[in-house]
Amino acid sequence: MLAATLAACSSTPEEPVGTGYYRVQKGDTLYRIAVNNGQSVNNLARWNNLKDATAIEVGQVLRVKPPGSTTASSKPAPAKPATAQATTPTPVPTAAPKIALIWPAKGPELKTSATRNNGIDIGGDKGSPVVAAAAGKVVYAGEGIRGYGKLLVIKHNQDYLTAYAHNNNLLVNEGDQVSQGQKIATMGDSGADRVMLHFELRYKGKAVDPTDFLP
Repeated sequence: MLAATLAACSSTPEEPVGTGYYRVQKGDTLYRIAVNNGQSVNNLARWNNLKDATAIEVGQVLRVKPPGSTTASSKPAPAKPATAQATTPTPVPTAAPKIALIWPAKGPELKTSATRNNGIDIGGDKGSPVVAAAAGKVVYAGEGIRGYGKLLVIKHNQDYLTAYAHNNNLLVNEGDQVSQGQKIATMGDSGADRVMLHFELRYKGKAVDPTDFLP
């Protein structure tokens, strides 16, 4: 509590951004901004004329709603360096509908429960199958996000998305509809120092412990 109070007192006030825009914070990636706003990385890159999806800067204002959207204002507020804000994963409310997942790969869990809110790492052999944990639509397929290697993101409904990182080969494309258990990739070590699948679950853009939803 004291640390949070001191951080708040020492922060620099930010000018507000218009509805439909977002000011980049320290530690943000375009992938996380896209997921938190229910968009694809390719859309954000196109709307903001970003040639390099990894080249975003703290304080930069990005459009996160389609141009001409009724929810977006005509122009963003001027960019200004911002103070980092800590984000704490929020548990899913008990009243929220849960999603039934299956394990996306076979292998041992490499992370402890203390890190599960940031996803889990599953060990295995290079080329082992990676499957969709639930049915949905592929909203990102590529390797433009630093630190994730070859990455897939699947949107299951308005509340939930899953992410599958460090793959060797991607077997589906952005826009594809996939069924639960469908093979979507092969396990690899892209963007990692060993062969593994990094698996994340997000509820309304917030990271949650996926093991609460797995059998």
